[in-house]
Order: sequence, then structure tokens, then C-alpha cells
Amino acid sequence: MNSSHLGTEEAPSPRSPRSSLVGEVLTLPGFSRLAGTVSGYRYVKVVLDRGDGAVHFIDSGGGILHVQYVACDVLGMSMDELARGLDAFNDAVYRDPGRRFCLGTLALHGRRAGGGEGFLSLETVDVDTMSRELLRDFYRAVRGWVDPAVRLVLKPANHLQEGYLVDVPAQEIPRVLAHELYSCATFVPLNPGSVRGRVRVFRSAEEYRAAAEPPQWHDILVMPRIPEDIPRVAGIIHAEHTTPLSHVNVMAAGWRIPNAVRLDVFELIERAGLDGQWAQYRVDADAADLVLTAARPPGADASAPWAAAPWAAAGRVALERPELAATPISALSELRTADRVRFGTKAAHLGEICHLVQHGSPRWLGFYQVPRPPRADLLRHLARQLDVLEPETEKAATATTELAAAAQRLVKEHVRVPRGIALPFSLHQRFLDSSATVRDAHARLAQSREQGAALAARCLDLQQLVRATPLPADLRDEIERAVVRHLTGVPRFVVRSSSNAEDLAGFSAAGLYTSLPGVGAAEQGHVLDAVREVWASLVSPRAVLLRRQAGIPLDHCAMGVIVQEQVEATTGGVLVTCNPLDRRDFRTVCLNVSRRSVAEVVSGSGSPLQYLCNTVEGTSRTVSLGSDGTDLDAATKAVLRKLALIGRLLQSHFSPDDSFARPVDVEWLVEGELIHLLQLRPFHSGGIDDSEENAG
Repeated sequence: MNSSHLGTEEAPSPRSPRSSLVGEVLTLPGFSRLAGTVSGYRYVKVVLDRGDGAVHFIDSGGGILHVQYVACDVLGMSMDELARGLDAFNDAVYRDPGRRFCLGTLALHGRRAGGGEGFLSLETVDVDTMSRELLRDFYRAVRGWVDPAVRLVLKPANHLQEGYLVDVPAQEIPRVLAHELYSCATFVPLNPGSVRGRVRVFRSAEEYRAAAEPPQWHDILVMPRIPEDIPRVAGIIHAEHTTPLSHVNVMAAGWRIPNAVRLDVFELIERAGLDGQWAQYRVDADAADLVLTAARPPGADASAPWAAAPWAAAGRVALERPELAATPISALSELRTADRVRFGTKAAHLGEICHLVQHGSPRWLGFYQVPRPPRADLLRHLARQLDVLEPETEKAATATTELAAAAQRLVKEHVRVPRGIALPFSLHQRFLDSSATVRDAHARLAQSREQGAALAARCLDLQQLVRATPLPADLRDEIERAVVRHLTGVPRFVVRSSSNAEDLAGFSAAGLYTSLPGVGAAEQGHVLDAVREVWASLVSPRAVLLRRQAGIPLDHCAMGVIVQEQVEATTGGVLVTCNPLDRRDFRTVCLNVSRRSVAEVVSGSGSPLQYLCNTVEGTSRTVSLGSDGTDLDAATKAVLRKLALIGRLLQSHFSPDDSFARPVDVEWLVEGELIHLLQLRPFHSGGIDDSEENAG
């Protein structure tokens, strides 16, 4: 996936003149002399000057930009001249149908996976609007100056280019699509970091479940696909392709542990004799492969693990204390962000989105107004996507107002929040107080210092007690009246958790608590059972253990519940307003899509379609077809581009500060042109300290 960004332009910087190869055939040895490396791929940037027909292969080891080379080395401009007119210059080389220059990148594939001499792919940057004729001219010109013995294919950079090439015979322009490269990638870095830990290999889920010793905090877990109910561990390696947006991978990012896909990892570990041994594990986003090498066990006694997990000394994760004063059940549409202390963050965020759909936000434009050198802001790019006039300097206030209004129209036209109600924390507390048996068991768990099997048994006993204890009549009547008032006629519900102990920096809790789809009404009996099931999930063995590791005591936690109309649309998924595989890429939103259910994406049980949408220039591309094997239709892709842009607007609104840089994680369904938003939370990610003595 990362190789899709080989040609992305950033800010020009002063440099000395670089050499290039012009008028000579490029061989593989010549490629190696000129190549730079990004995301483990060797690449050479290339320029076609249509004025004289010359093809320039640029010495790319220092990361020179295409526009920098064209402006300074070919046209003789100064760096100051380029910087002053950078936006216009980019338009001239990426958008002008009559352009003089065609810019692209040659990347080498196959060699790092042991594939012999490999092949070269030619692609433009993802924002390029190059027509079919320009693509044909570009490929033919470059083909003419690359060693005929080297296979050269064209890699369309976006969905627009893919459409242009549909009717062009493969014999005329051989090509490879991004998802074809991604599906055979040997190594995919999901979260960077370095750690020392004990390697534990499980070749199947059955082998994992049957293990005599469960995974420990110092283990590096290696499986075909990591199940979402794992405890906190030191590192993760998937032996099969997976989505970076599954619950387990989102939690790994929140835990800040190294995480990667590595095909053939079982064979690698077997050859090195590392199963059950201590190893140094490193994931680097720019490397060609992960590092997994034998390491000295910690401590004087080589058979003993460390006495305590490294995060234990980090102190408690900060969370707001829940407000437990009597609070009525409310419609989601009545809630705002501040109501999270009474209803939980999930319910409060859905209520806030309901408000945004109707009334807008003064922060819609925030992400696009922040300086991102060398640009003062990105408003002209947003204006293009919203189909409004580009803002002019002398009319900035008017233009900004118009842009904000256009953003609001986009959200109001396409976004829906399924109607629902939110049960407050106080209702959960009233239930606990209604039964001395439940209340005392809850208090004993809160005070318990038990670990391992004893802790798990206590949690399971309390969960069963919560499920089996009837709701007092007044609570039952209150819930049933709220369902009748706000959800009359709804045949099926989704009953979701909404806690204060989730979506926190250092504690994402993705998938930790229960949400139940497909709950039938049956005079609300099924709904009441589902509510108790959600309450019980607060004290599951895994939830209690993970919160303890984060320093979150049970008596600081509360559980709200959302009872919501179930939308019967089947195409849905998850987006994050960043590129989780390239943290430097501020333009891109990542979407994972299933034609069957959102649950398939977040659970990691299936392989979703994966898309990258550029929310600055407005392009999109498919990076994985998952288990479907076929792509979405053009109309649905167009809706996904709107969804990506809406995700960026929501990021602006929910940003905790004026950097507008904090990504958000959104679950959604699409139904025609409508986008149903099911959940929004901050997306916490980042690497960890590279020191040899860190783990976990």
C-alpha cells in the first residue's frame, strides 16, 4: 500500500543540482545507481518532456521532487520562483490536459521477495488527471528508454486512470493494479516500533485456544490472523493479510506495539529456531522487511520474565469520572459532546453528529485552513471538491463563508444517524443498587487483587449474575416507554455499549465491550436482555484485566447503552482519517469496506476491500479487493469519496485543539447516496521508543 505514495509531492527545499540520465537506455544496474528507497521499494523518478521528447531518469537517492527537478534543472527557475507559484506549477504538470511535462515513478518489484530480476512499474502521483492519450504517450516514451529485457508495466494511480485504460488492450499497455501488488506483498508494516519479547507461534486459532499457557505481556504473538480477544502483548505478527482497521490492529496502534503482516513468517521463525525464544522485533514503515532476531532474555535468570510490564510504571490512563446522578433516558438527537459524562462517548458523539447535520459547525474548514508548508492553507483544494468558486485573497471572508455553507450542504444531504435512545450511566447504577447480591459482587471485584484464573472466575460469575438478575419494574417500564416513544415501528435494533472507559489516549478499547445487532422487539423483552448483556460486558475478564493494566479502576467506570434502529443496508465498513500505513501522508483517508457487514471489517474475520481517498485533491484508489475478488461499482466509489471528505470535516469538528490533526475512526453504512454513521471515536496511533530495554 505504501508504494502508492512514491510520487507524492511535498514542499520543495534548497538543494544542489543532481545528475540524471537523459538520452541513454536505463538498465537495472543504472536503475540501482539512481534509485532511492521508500517503504522498502526501490524507485527512480522520471520526467517526459513532450516538447523535445526527452525522457529524464532522475537521481532519486536524496528524495528530490519532480516539480523541483522540472522547475530548476530543466526550466532554470530559482527555488524562490517555484515556491511563490507552487500551486500553479502543480496544476500545470498534474492537471493541464495540454501539459508539456509528464511526471512519474519507476518502482522495482519482485526482487525483495526472491522473485528473480523482478519488473518495473510506471505510475504517476495519485492526484494526476492524465488522460488516456497522455498515459499512452508516457508509457510508450518511457518504454523506449528502458532496457527491452526488463519488463515494464503501467500502474494506474487512481480510479480515474483505471477507467481510462479499461478499453486499452493489455498487449498495447501492460499494466498492474495497486490491489494486485498489495495482495502479494510479503511484508506490510501495520504499526512501527521495536521491542524485545518471547516469540509465541500458533498456526491456527484452535492451537491458540488449546495452549496450556495463555499469552503473556512480554510475548510476541505470531498467528495467521490474530483474534480480537487477545490480552495485551509485546508485539504482533500476522502470517496472512489483514486489514489495519480491525479491532485488534486498532488496539495494537493504541497500545503502541509493533505490528505487521509477514507472509511465510512461520518458515522464517522455524529456520531461525525462534519459537518460544526471546527475540528483538522491529517494524519500520520504510523497510523492506521486518526484523526478528535472537536476543538475550532479560534479567540474570534467563528463565524468568521481567517482574512487571513496562506500562505499569506509566501511571493511570486519564479518564473523566462518570456522573451518576439520576438522568432520564434521552433520544440520541438530544445529546451533545458534553453529555459523555452521563451517557458515554459513543452516545455523546452520535448525538453531536445529529446536531451537526441540522445546524452545521463553525469548525468545518479547520483541517483545510491550517498551514501545511509550503501552502498557507488548502481551501482552494476543498473548494474544487465542493464545486464552489475558489477563494480569492481579496474575498477571503466571503469565500470562507461560502465554503462552510457548501460543506454543511454536503453533510446534510448525505449523512444520517439511525434514530435511537441512550440509557445513562445512572440507569446502570440503579440496576446495581437494586440487588444487594449484584452490588456486593461488583464491589468485591472492584476491591479484588486477584489475578489469572481466580480473577477470570470472579468476572464470569458477576457477568452471569448481571444477566440473570431481573430489572426492577420501574427501570423496565422506563426503558420500554422510551423505546415506544422514540422507536415505534422499528422491527430490529442494535444495542450498543457506550462507556466512559474507552476511546482514551493509551486505551482505545476497540471491540472490548459488547454491541448486539439484530435484536428483535418482542414487547421489548429481547431489548432488556441485550441491555443486561451490554452491562455485563463492563466486567468481562478481558475488560477488567486490560483496564487494570492501564491503571483504570472498576469503580471509575460506567456503562451506558444505545438502543438504535438497525439499518438494513449491507455495504459498510470503517474509515480512519489518516493513512495508517504512512503517518506522513496528511492527504489520505483509509476506508475498509464489506458488502456483507461492518462486523466483518472490525472483527478481522474477513478480508475487506481497502481504499485510499485523497481528501485534498479528491482522487481515490483501490489497494485491496479482499476476499470479494471484485471491486465496487463507480457510483459507490463516488459515494466513498464523499464519505472520505465528510470524515475529514468531522475530524475538524471533533479535533481537541486548533491543529485539527487528530484522526477519527468512523463506522458507517451506505444506502444509495445516503451515509449512515454508526460510531465515531478518536483514532489513537503512534510508534514506541526504540530502546533495547522496552517491551509492550
